[in-house]
Amino acid sequence: MAYAEKVYKVRNGKQTKQYTWRARYKKPDGTWGSEPGFPTRKLAEAWGDAQEAAIREGRWVDPEMARKKFGDFVYEWMAAQKPRGRTTMNRWERLEAHILPKWKDTPLVGFNWFDVEAWAREVALTTARSTVRDCVQLMTRILNGAVDKRYLSVNPLAGRRLTGLPADVVKKKSDEEQVAEPEAVLQLGRRLGPIYGLHVITAAWTGLRWEELVGLHRRNTLLERRQKHDGGIFTCPIIRIDPDEGVLAEYYVRDEAGKRQTFRALEPPKNAKSARDVDVPPFLAVLLEKHLADWPHEFVFTTAAGKWWWRSHWHSILRPAADGREARPRARGTALKEAWEPIMPGLTMRDLRHTHDSWQEEIDVRPVLGYEQMGHKYPGIKGTYRHPTPPMRIERLAGLQGLYERAMRNLGWETIWEG
Repeated sequence: MAYAEKVYKVRNGKQTKQYTWRARYKKPDGTWGSEPGFPTRKLAEAWGDAQEAAIREGRWVDPEMARKKFGDFVYEWMAAQKPRGRTTMNRWERLEAHILPKWKDTPLVGFNWFDVEAWAREVALTTARSTVRDCVQLMTRILNGAVDKRYLSVNPLAGRRLTGLPADVVKKKSDEEQVAEPEAVLQLGRRLGPIYGLHVITAAWTGLRWEELVGLHRRNTLLERRQKHDGGIFTCPIIRIDPDEGVLAEYYVRDEAGKRQTFRALEPPKNAKSARDVDVPPFLAVLLEKHLADWPHEFVFTTAAGKWWWRSHWHSILRPAADGREARPRARGTALKEAWEPIMPGLTMRDLRHTHDSWQEEIDVRPVLGYEQMGHKYPGIKGTYRHPTPPMRIERLAGLQGLYERAMRNLGWETIWEG
């Protein structure tokens, strides 16, 4: 049974006659726990009795664990999570850049919604609102973990919603603004040549993600879709994002000392809808067939040496082609470079994925098919009942082919690559 004992105050190294009361109670493992600082015996005993009652009822939270610092618990929580590697990297970026500088020394029991919301409003003055919301959601998940671990009895952030954030002052990224014209994509493809240029054209006319393109194996390229249709069989070439072979993941991991190390390998797609067969329009099927006939490497879109692209390396290829560059004369150790006029400054590979989905809307692709081809989940119950049909696919492919043919006429080209 819980009891209370006196704790005399000490001044200048000597015990005084002043004292407070300390509660003593038996913990689940049979040892005695204590909590000091009560002004009366009655309050100390009542608190100790409450702890023992909570232990008997299976709802006890160790006060010592509740006082654990948030920054310490973050490492414990992160070590217990097993999401995709890039998700882990993104969480650490949120934690180190925004959350831990403010909250690392706060005890778990010290959180309240008032302070967190006030902090979020302050951070939102210089940070994108989406980032602020991500931070608060991550903090909520971590404190949910503290509740599950029985370090807290309740999460004060659970079920709360951020309100009153200031207007988003962060400039939109290019991938939220740019939709490329088909002519610009083809011009960029010609400038980059038949190997690297095909990478860009395929991104725009299929909507594949960067990691899906770079991790695309030749055995998953130009397979065939077959569906019954109009008394016969509808067929079309496809690119398969294979659920077993996966996509190329690139992110950093941490060793035991906490140092970052870059990790690159094939991983499964991030969700079930991302594993899919993407229909390829006729002109692109011809280009891919010619490419694979001469291409000696396993993966379709790599460096000329057959190595997986680093994002930074590809960036150095794409930027001057899209943004333009000044001429550089031939010199020892450097080749002659002709001047390039800008085609579409700031264009990114993600822009090309956004471009494809915008083109789908432009050519009236049925939403259930458009979602499928982009690797997105069709929302609501209709996602269960509606399915793409061959006529929908035929119409989409004809629309994408039409965008290509119109652009070629406008450019006055017969082929994309000369010679």
